[in-house]
Amino acid sequence: MLTLTYLRERRESVISALAKRGLDATESVDRVLALDVERRVIQKELDDTLAESNTLSRQIGGLMREGKREEAEAVKTATSGLKTRSGELKEKMSALENEVHDLLSHLPNTPNDLVVAGNSDKDNELIESWGELPDLGNHKKPHWDIAKEKDLIDFDLGAKVTGAGFPFYKGKGAKLQRGLIRMFLDKADEAGYTEYIPPLMINEDSGFGTGQLPDKEGQMYHMKVDDLYMIPTAEVPLTNIYRNTLLNASDLPIKLCGYTPCFRREAGSYGKDVRGLNRLHQFDKVEIVQIQHPDKSAETLESMVDHVKGLLEELELPYRVLRLCAGDMGFTAAITYDFEVWSAAQEMWLEVSSVSGFETFQANRLKCRFKDAEGKNQLVHTLNGSALALPRIVAALLENHQDADGVKIPQALVPYLGFDRI
Repeated sequence: MLTLTYLRERRESVISALAKRGLDATESVDRVLALDVERRVIQKELDDTLAESNTLSRQIGGLMREGKREEAEAVKTATSGLKTRSGELKEKMSALENEVHDLLSHLPNTPNDLVVAGNSDKDNELIESWGELPDLGNHKKPHWDIAKEKDLIDFDLGAKVTGAGFPFYKGKGAKLQRGLIRMFLDKADEAGYTEYIPPLMINEDSGFGTGQLPDKEGQMYHMKVDDLYMIPTAEVPLTNIYRNTLLNASDLPIKLCGYTPCFRREAGSYGKDVRGLNRLHQFDKVEIVQIQHPDKSAETLESMVDHVKGLLEELELPYRVLRLCAGDMGFTAAITYDFEVWSAAQEMWLEVSSVSGFETFQANRLKCRFKDAEGKNQLVHTLNGSALALPRIVAALLENHQDADGVKIPQALVPYLGFDRI
């Protein structure tokens, strides 16, 4: 969430930055600033009223001791009037603060200077690519056919038990899932991330803290009786560990990782791009999160991007890295790098990871700060990345490494599976 101070000092730059997202925020920003001016006027009146009330209250005892009962009663009456007025002012203050908070909650993050303007994925920037696209020749089956032939994944059974988008993994398909999770967690551990097994449900405060609420409320599974939400990613519970927390500069960086199932309604998804493992309602993912000093934010983002590159290269999957344009970024992100792997049988790129820097946007919602060298409280920067999401990784592994006899397992993954072929 953007801070009031930031809006006051950078009105024009905020409006200009949000315009890169295709959003004209002039009316909202000016409304926030006008309400803030009104709030500060009321705050001054309230402070003056309370100060006058306190001064008069102190006079009452002296007047009573001096036997000036009538004067004391007159002061009591005046004090009572001031208390009534202060109550009215507090109500006005509260209403203004709530309106300002609501308006700020619905303003997205301002894009980083590196992010270009744009409205869709067609405007994203290709940063780099790696690997040769495989030529499958006559052995060109989509992953859903391979999964059925080799008895790895049962999509029909998942639809029977739950619904579309909830597959069963079985046999070597289940072992492949488990092996990938172990590999990704081990690589995160080697990179200095502390592993957590977090809850799979969150409360509303946590959803607000990382920005899923109110922006993505319709995309999350909500259990209304308990007012809890199934997590869309481990980012949410991991980052919320530090909600309402004051850190020391020496605590930074904080590096967290966790494997969880993820749950997304994916409302409105349809067509060929959602077939098989391309888009699921429940999927497994290893997430990496960092809470960092603002001065180290940019280099930390680069290191997280490099971490994901290393995973994909060990899996021998051709990939490309895109820096998303402002209009294609998520609500909370200041800058995002998407990783896409080549799906050889479908002949299309599949997104398998997003690595994002949020700068102070999430931290302000979370109220996560650190005490700097001068003893002042400053907002931290938060960053996260998928390292990695499994469904499309599995799809790409099955498709890109297939041959006449089955699927060859990349050498780096073999120790985690105990077999080198399917």
